[in-house]
Amino acid sequence: MFDQLLVLLPTERPSRPVIDGSVLLAMACNAHLDALAIGYETANLPDAAIGGVPAAMVVEETRRRALERAEAAISVFETEAKCAGIPHHCRATSTTPGAAISIASAAARVHDLTIALQPEPERDTFDNDVPQEVLFQAGGPILFMPYIFRGPFAVRRIGICWDGSRLAGRAVRDAMPLLQRADAITVISLSNGDAIPAEASTDRLVRYLARLGLPATVVNFPANHSEIQPAILSVAADERLDLLVMGGYGHSRLQERFLGGVTRAMLRSMTVPTLMSH
Repeated sequence: MFDQLLVLLPTERPSRPVIDGSVLLAMACNAHLDALAIGYETANLPDAAIGGVPAAMVVEETRRRALERAEAAISVFETEAKCAGIPHHCRATSTTPGAAISIASAAARVHDLTIALQPEPERDTFDNDVPQEVLFQAGGPILFMPYIFRGPFAVRRIGICWDGSRLAGRAVRDAMPLLQRADAITVISLSNGDAIPAEASTDRLVRYLARLGLPATVVNFPANHSEIQPAILSVAADERLDLLVMGGYGHSRLQERFLGGVTRAMLRSMTVPTLMSH
C-alpha cells in the first residue's frame, strides 16, 4: 500500500481538487501526507531600477508575494488535513520556476505517490508546467486530479490503458497498491495499428492479474491514434471508473517537454483522476 504520499499544491490556481483528493486517498490508505506549495518568483529581473524602484526591492517584493501564495495554499490544506485526522507535514517556499521543478521532482522521489493538479491549457501559469515536468523527472507515479474534481474519491473501479509497452507495464506495477483494493478492473485495449507483443498481450495481462487474485474484464477498441483519448474517456464513463492507469508518454530534455499525443490529450481533457507513470 502507499504509505508516503506527496501532494503538490498549486499556488496560482485553485488548490481544492488536489487537497480533497489527496486527503481522501491518505485516509483510505492510512498514509502520511506531505504537502509542498511553491510560489513562483519572477526570474531575470533587470539590474537597473524599475520605474524608479530599486531592482533589489522589486526582487524582494516578488519573493514576498510568491511566499504568501504558497502559505495561503498550505493554510487551506492544513485545515482539511487536521479535520481528517491524518498524519501530515507542510512546507511552503518560493523560488524560480526552474528551481521549483527540481525541488518538486526530488521530493517526489522519496514518496510512494505524488498527487498533482491537471494542467489547464486556458491558463498561462507555471502551475501547469511543474507537474508535467515532475512526471518525467520524479521516477515514480503521478496521480493527476482533474481541475473539475469535486469528491468523493473512492478508488473502487479502475481502468488500465494497455498497449503492451514498457510504460504501460510500469504504470500497472506502480498502481498495484490501488489495484489490489479495487472492486472491479477494466483493461482498455486500444489498437491503433501497432501490434502488441504476444508476450505482453491483453490476455497475458489479464492472466497476470488473475494470478494475483485480481479478475479483470477487457474492452477492445480498434481506434485510430486520434480517437484513442476520446475512446478511453468513453469507456471511463460507461464503466463508471474512479481511476485510470496509463503510461506517461514523451520525454523531458533541458526542461523542454515533448509529450506523446495521447498523454497530451489526456492531460488536457481528463474527466477522472489518472495515474501516470513514466
